[in-house]
Amino acid sequence: MIISFFEEFPTKANLSKLNLIDFPTKLYLAANSIQEFNKLKQTIKNSNVKEIIFWPILKKHEGYWISPFTKREALKQLFQSIPKNTPVMLDLELPTRQNPLLYITQLHNFIRNKTLIKNFIKEHKNLYICSYFADLKPLYTLGVEYKHKAYQIKMAYSSCYDHGEKSIKAKIKQQQAIHGDKVILALGTLCKGILNTEPAIETKLLKRDLLLAKNNNVKEVILFRLGGFNNKYKKLIKELT
Repeated sequence: MIISFFEEFPTKANLSKLNLIDFPTKLYLAANSIQEFNKLKQTIKNSNVKEIIFWPILKKHEGYWISPFTKREALKQLFQSIPKNTPVMLDLELPTRQNPLLYITQLHNFIRNKTLIKNFIKEHKNLYICSYFADLKPLYTLGVEYKHKAYQIKMAYSSCYDHGEKSIKAKIKQQQAIHGDKVILALGTLCKGILNTEPAIETKLLKRDLLLAKNNNVKEVILFRLGGFNNKYKKLIKELT
């Protein structure tokens, strides 16, 4: 099982945590454009980082995350800018905590935006889809879940809300029945993200979640986020891998 990392804020200080990593990993790197991503990618020299995936984020007034409520022009410009062979992760989340006004201003674009996202997912060659740890039916309706052969990342951040061992295992099995070995679990959080409220997960809880993933044949786990990685978490990973 590979242990990967999200980095939402790729500052010099956060990226310096790569110095702690002496095991094969992948990095999901947030950037506002493909140009910014490529520049950041060139600064990463750790040979243990086997792949770097573009995680596009938009301006808050545009929606920040990707959804049918994201500003249409921002979505179109983003999708047109990404080369088809670039590994990319779409963070499919609703704009509730970034710009809820978009529910009103972009409602008339909902169907068109949903189609735009669906077409990008269908056409892109190297794609990861990150979405909520929730019931699937409403997520499909809201356009933040899609049935496709892309890698599927489910956010199960137990430090924010502990779904419990039984629920996490059931979600893994449900997703594997649909997507096979392309199911990825996002765990944590190791430190705060854009919401500025995410607590650091206790090692005991992270150990439980990592073992759940490992024992249920999850091929990859992504920790949110690199900036919170430390020797305490490194020791835990070494014990389990």
